[in-house]
Amino acid sequence: MRRETVQHRAIKRRNVVIGIGATAGVAAVGGIAMTAQASDEKKDSTTSSDALVFDKDDYTELTETIADAAGTDHSVTYHFYKPRNYVTNPSDSDHQSLVVSVPVKIDGKAVDASKAPIVLANAVGAYMPSSVATATGVGQAALEMGSIGGGSGGAPSGMPSGMPSGGPGAGGTGAINGMVNLAKLALVAGYVAVEPGTRGRSLTDSDGTYYGTAPAVIVDLKAAVRYVKFNKGRIPGNTDRIVSTGTSAGGAVSALLGASGDSKIYAKYLKEAGAADASDAIFATGAWCPITDLEHADGAYEWNWGTNVTQSTGKVVDQAVSKELQSQFAEYQASLKLRGLNGYGALTARNYDDYLLTTYLQASATKYLTDLSDSERETYLAKNTFITWSGGKATFTWEDYLTHVGARKKTTPAFDAFDLSAGENNEFGTGTTESRHFTAYSAKNDSTGLSTKRVASDIPDLLNLMNPMHHLLEKRNQNRSKHWWIRLGTSDTDTSHVIAANLAAAVDNLGDDVNHSYYWDQGHATNVDPGDFITWVARVTGHKK
Repeated sequence: MRRETVQHRAIKRRNVVIGIGATAGVAAVGGIAMTAQASDEKKDSTTSSDALVFDKDDYTELTETIADAAGTDHSVTYHFYKPRNYVTNPSDSDHQSLVVSVPVKIDGKAVDASKAPIVLANAVGAYMPSSVATATGVGQAALEMGSIGGGSGGAPSGMPSGMPSGGPGAGGTGAINGMVNLAKLALVAGYVAVEPGTRGRSLTDSDGTYYGTAPAVIVDLKAAVRYVKFNKGRIPGNTDRIVSTGTSAGGAVSALLGASGDSKIYAKYLKEAGAADASDAIFATGAWCPITDLEHADGAYEWNWGTNVTQSTGKVVDQAVSKELQSQFAEYQASLKLRGLNGYGALTARNYDDYLLTTYLQASATKYLTDLSDSERETYLAKNTFITWSGGKATFTWEDYLTHVGARKKTTPAFDAFDLSAGENNEFGTGTTESRHFTAYSAKNDSTGLSTKRVASDIPDLLNLMNPMHHLLEKRNQNRSKHWWIRLGTSDTDTSHVIAANLAAAVDNLGDDVNHSYYWDQGHATNVDPGDFITWVARVTGHKK
């Protein structure tokens, strides 16, 4: 082991972009110095699991100044375990690796993290690759926003679906500028932080074959969980109390990880990668603005934002297409047979606006206004006359709320674009084919000149592999996470509000513990209550300092 003092002072900000390391947005460069636990060459998937044994003495002791959720700086001494592969047969060592950070002293006081919760903080965004290959300390997982085609040039397609957008509180470059992320926040709270790298949709081999598209990202996260659980007693922390976190596409795969614990449909992919023989079920799930349920997201988006003008054009989208997609959503929503939280009743396309208003949006506005000073509240209400403030509660109509949000971010269809330009089209690419349709509607209306107007035969199985709703409603997975923290901003138009609300309703209807709310006037990839999340983790895991 080595000891170093790192004087990186965290920026004191209340709103933080989460799940993305301090080097996010910068492509990882250089190789990765693997320990004896990993090899730079592919191994047969039957290789002994001895290769995945965690060396608890192979760490560097670092001391760093890290701010807690309230912005108070603390001196944190921790053991940093350098990057190591979590599978024996990696197709990409730089991405299929993880780092571990374990607190040993906070402000000079010894910390025993042997039974602390383990926060698995993914850095996924836009379904692009993430890496810890060059990490030298906590919070440095890098989201790689390089070119599609493995750096062959040209702009990556479909960035909007997974990256922080503009708008109130979006904080798109916060992580790049060193804002506190959840890995650091976990560490300063006395938890163990595990940061996994993952393959992503832009990765290609020397032959131009895409190897990071679906289901690579969820396979990698499952393999990382298996690695941690396989090393119970060697990796510090409580391996039975793993809490996953992620934002946007990262929020989607965090939710998927929580929903699909130990599902057999991933077995062949995990075996091929050489994942450890252990469970991949996690204890609790944190998902911020999850971009998920992709095969139904186009219809949900039009139901939510169909009448709002688009940011790029200042005009409404093709209303014929929008209405067709809304009709599809109505059928889908009815088929779910979900009931709303707090005894609301059946959720349908006819009453979902009322459900969102009364359950989430008005409560969000009420909390925001209550937290303001009297003068600040008076000023805000004078500028936003659509809100009625009476008896300490905010009320407004759905139509006025949509007007308040303003322009929508995406065109139509938002996710399975007719011209295959969306990032999600690339996520379902295969072989040397960069992008594919994954819904029958968009395949039928393809504008690129494809010879077939049908989705490929493997798409239905891939959708099941990538959708948490499959594991919550169709299969009702008993090994799912039983604790859920779900958040998004009321001004977030990266997807429909229905997506997160349906996820929350699904797990609530199964009897799980759900903590779901919205941040008023906040955009995509924001977190305004990180301290509450850290407290929630302690409560649901039963952790006591």
